[in-house]
Amino acid sequence: MDYFKHETAVIDDDCKIGKGTRIWHFSHIMSESIIGEGCNLGQNVVVSPGVILGKNVKVQNNVSIYSGVICEDDVFLGPSMVFTNVTNPRSAVNRRGQYSKTLVKKGATIGANATIVCGYDIGEFAFIGAGAVVTKEVPAYALVVGNPAKQIGWMSEYGHRLEFDNNNTAICPESKDKYKLENNKVQKI
Repeated sequence: MDYFKHETAVIDDDCKIGKGTRIWHFSHIMSESIIGEGCNLGQNVVVSPGVILGKNVKVQNNVSIYSGVICEDDVFLGPSMVFTNVTNPRSAVNRRGQYSKTLVKKGATIGANATIVCGYDIGEFAFIGAGAVVTKEVPAYALVVGNPAKQIGWMSEYGHRLEFDNNNTAICPESKDKYKLENNKVQKI
């Protein structure tokens, strides 16, 4: 085994788990899921069948990642955040096989207790505030908060709020990376 599994964690057959990944207390990794190298899955995490986690994904305590979710490299999933995978669930109606997809792109952060309604992608390095309820696509580098989530700004790859000047450029105060805002899209320059 090239990864760490706490003795209380359950890992089903037919999973792929990358080197250096750590899986903590009472977590359950279900069949046909793929977890990349260097991930950390906290206490009481459930990874459903077919879920894909890239490299260096950090999953905090009490997160369920349902079928249909793909997280690219360097994603952060805050404590008790929620994914959904069916848009109109009913207890008496079986909707297996009708799961909507959700793609969380590289470097995105989803804060504690946020809810991501299925079928909406989260852009690269987007930042979802704690408790936000995402009900539409989130652009790359966007900062969204509230219920329903609304964009209130832009974030750097380093995790700082970007302040754009009259030339629509911004510099991350810590990393000194430069960003350009054009047509309501941010890109690193």
